[in-house]
This record gives sequence, C-alpha cells and structure tokens, in this order.
Amino acid sequence: MQEKTNPQQQLNIELTDEVGEGIYSNLAIITHSPSEFIVDFAKMMPGVPKAKVKSRIILTPQHAKRLFKALKENIGKYESMHGEIKDAGGEMPFNMGIPTAQA
Repeated sequence: MQEKTNPQQQLNIELTDEVGEGIYSNLAIITHSPSEFIVDFAKMMPGVPKAKVKSRIILTPQHAKRLFKALKENIGKYESMHGEIKDAGGEMPFNMGIPTAQA
C-alpha cells in the first residue's frame, strides 16, 4: 500500500522570546530598487522631529506583493469584525513640535 503525502508541507517557525516581544512602530518608510523592497519601521514621538529606525525588512518584489495581499486580506477580516479602520488622511497622528494655529 502506498503512503500519500500531504500536498501542504508543514512549516516549522521558531520565535525567540526577544523577537516575540515585538517592536512598536508608528511610521513605515518604503523604498525599492529593481530587485528588492526595503521597509524601515520607526517610532515617532510627539514633539520630537527625529525618528529612529527600529527595524529594517528587505523583501524580494514577489515577497512584497505576497505581503501586500496578506495585509489586504487580514485588514478586510479585521474590519468585518471590528468596523472600518479610520484613515488619518496621510497626516501624522500627532504634532511634530510645530505650534498649532489658534484663532
């Protein structure tokens, strides 16, 4: 009798405690070349006009597109459960140290 193989291979992923803690980011800067996408994750603080990159991820164009599709799918699932995510319209979510106008 022949043994059938599972068409989906199991992937074993290791997550160390340090990486599992995660890194907070409220700013992502994306650049690309013909062969790669670079995503720098940074943390902006209110009133500080400088952000320090906390993590850099380098992806092939194919992996970047798969990430885009996975994010789109997961955002759709999230919004179906919790409602639409409000977009800040491309603006920074806080004042960067510049005084706000008063009338």
